[in-house]
Amino acid sequence: MLRRAVLPLTRPNILLSTPRVSTVPASHARWYAKTTKPKAPYKLPDSVKPSKPESTKPVQQEQYTSEQAEFETKADPQANTGSQTSDAPEPTQPTPEQELPQRPLPDLTQGIPSTLAAELEARSKKRGSTTLNLTEDPSRSEEYGDDGRGDIPKDGYVSSLDRKRARMANLMYALFLLGGVGGMAYLGRNWDTEEEEKLHASVPSGWGFGLWYNRVKARMGDITSYYKDPAFPTLLPDEDPNLRQPYTLVLSLEDLLVHSEWSREHGWRVAKRPGVDYFLRYLNQYYELVLFTSVPSMMADQVLRKLDPYRIIRWPLFREATRYRDGEYVKDLSYLNRDLSKVILIDTKEEHARLQPENAIILDKWNGDSKDKTLVALIPFLEYMAGMGVEDVRPVLKSFEGGSIPVEFAKREKAMRERFEKELEEEQKKRPRRGMGNLASALGLKSGRSVDGEQTASQGLQEGKMLWDQIRERGQKNYEMIEKEIRENGEKWLAEMAAEEEKLRQEQMESMKGSLTGMFGASGKSQ
Repeated sequence: MLRRAVLPLTRPNILLSTPRVSTVPASHARWYAKTTKPKAPYKLPDSVKPSKPESTKPVQQEQYTSEQAEFETKADPQANTGSQTSDAPEPTQPTPEQELPQRPLPDLTQGIPSTLAAELEARSKKRGSTTLNLTEDPSRSEEYGDDGRGDIPKDGYVSSLDRKRARMANLMYALFLLGGVGGMAYLGRNWDTEEEEKLHASVPSGWGFGLWYNRVKARMGDITSYYKDPAFPTLLPDEDPNLRQPYTLVLSLEDLLVHSEWSREHGWRVAKRPGVDYFLRYLNQYYELVLFTSVPSMMADQVLRKLDPYRIIRWPLFREATRYRDGEYVKDLSYLNRDLSKVILIDTKEEHARLQPENAIILDKWNGDSKDKTLVALIPFLEYMAGMGVEDVRPVLKSFEGGSIPVEFAKREKAMRERFEKELEEEQKKRPRRGMGNLASALGLKSGRSVDGEQTASQGLQEGKMLWDQIRERGQKNYEMIEKEIRENGEKWLAEMAAEEEKLRQEQMESMKGSLTGMFGASGKSQ
């Protein structure tokens, strides 16, 4: 066994395991066969020849900067190349870009840094749009103004589907434009019937741009009037003037009779203004009371039920009865079907009375003050207007324009009372102290009462009472009678109204059931 292991070592062609040392220099590590044929120079074709003749000097190696900014290490071109016979070139001068201070690269392991500060700074200096590309050089921002597209045009990024959609959109725009032009031309045609021509008497038929434009405007107004004008041409029904009060008092609801407010603790709450019950029940004998509010009926009806449970207010009108103009709901009194010379509107917004400002009394908004007496202080003036039978209320209201009506009316009443007392005193001095009238009165043969038990106007004047005082006394008695009826029969009236509403509700439900069964071919009642 030992001989088998030693025998190979004794052979002469054994290769030593030591590393082979070459005696050939490092510059000529290997020898290759050389050809003795002369080498022909290579000629470039004319299409690729440079414009300037090539220099005959030997090509020198490309120069590098002595400093590499990316790694902040010294660059040695001689260490990377072989030995050259020419001397080392002189280092080039650093460019301005290389002289800029180097900023440390952001640590992306902590997340992508924000570029908001750079964008705001660029916007404040009115520079071009900055991108969120961290690899771009801020000093060369003018070269990146094409949003990274380079030489590719903007429409090169649009897909064929987007182009098709754009063409369809342009086609639809053109169709809409043609349809609009055709529709406008059709609306400007002459009136079709005599009724339309009579309804638009100020816009006659005929050819001409002005007439055509007026007809288009009139027809467009008729179309939009469904949404802007009241639902009916007359909001109140026709009634015999002898069976109702000759004057109409139109009242607003919000911030006049009630005040609503919302709080986090209680939600929505509605407060009734002090003196509302007395105001409504007292003036009910002189005026036809109408509630005209810009609040929708679904909201205002519930408030009205609590405010006026005995139906003292005769006609309630809600937002559906207003006109919409310039972003405001206007209360047009011409739709009331009443004589405007005997209509008074009390509101808290001048915009609501824009069409008939001469019929309006504008009060300040009530903000929930429990000691407010504005409504009660307004009763004497309204009572005087209706009791004295004023022919036209508009001139009277205009005479109080710019001041407080209760205060100004109190001043005028005081001056009128002083003049009446002075005239009455002078008349009593001229009148004989005793006469047949006084004797008949002493014997009880002459009564100072009318058939219904009330004092006559002449008797009241003899007693020193103004006609205005007598009207007030009569009105106070009528109010007391109304209060007595409400105290005695109020609960009965409420029960009757509730039963009537329930009956109407049942009838509506039966009608709905009948229409539903009739839709499917069945009969609501068995034959």
